[in-house]
Amino acid sequence: MTDFRIAPSILSANLARLGEEVVNVVEAGADLIHFDVMDHHYVPNLTFGPVVCEAIRPLTTALIDVHLMVKPVDAMIPAFAKAGANIITFHPEASEHIDRTLALIRDHGCQAGLVFNPATPLHYLDHVMDRLDMVLLMSVNPGFGGQSFIPETLNKLRQARARIDRWREQTGRNIWLEIDGGVKIDNIAEIAAAGADTFVAGSAIYGTSDYRATIAAMRAELAKVAA
Repeated sequence: MTDFRIAPSILSANLARLGEEVVNVVEAGADLIHFDVMDHHYVPNLTFGPVVCEAIRPLTTALIDVHLMVKPVDAMIPAFAKAGANIITFHPEASEHIDRTLALIRDHGCQAGLVFNPATPLHYLDHVMDRLDMVLLMSVNPGFGGQSFIPETLNKLRQARARIDRWREQTGRNIWLEIDGGVKIDNIAEIAAAGADTFVAGSAIYGTSDYRATIAAMRAELAKVAA
């Protein structure tokens, strides 16, 4: 696995200078912009709506990776697709009909994915792999940035990677495997070795004074795994 992607989460950016923060982190080497949407209902926090996504869309050509932590979820999908999202992921617990929600995302021209909380079983993947472009594993409990990585997620990553690899062998289609929560320079290699290829990092990037140096240090750690 040599194609690794780094996705800074704007949840940890300086929101008073959000547009500038997005431009700077992409210029520093980020591959995606991770957009955490929380509704103070499914998770105990309230963050960004489609208008914020729409505002940052003209500032970058990088993929905008929208993680919907909202319930119910279907009504938000068309709004974020219209606002410029490229990838939309959601939690199976937030949908009444998972297959229908995945189809709705794709019907609106976006890539689709499922998100798994630390204790959410992977069996939700069993009958929807053909509709997935991404699987996102939470390595913290969703709702707040700055939390520590839950070590058991490494075992779950290995299981998810095995499922995705089998699917690729059967169909030729790849699915990105993203990790979100507590990703830092000193653990990103271990996380990659367990199977992740896309890494959400919030405070680990935005909490530093030199985004370019931080992302370069992460890529140096990932290069050890690729080698």
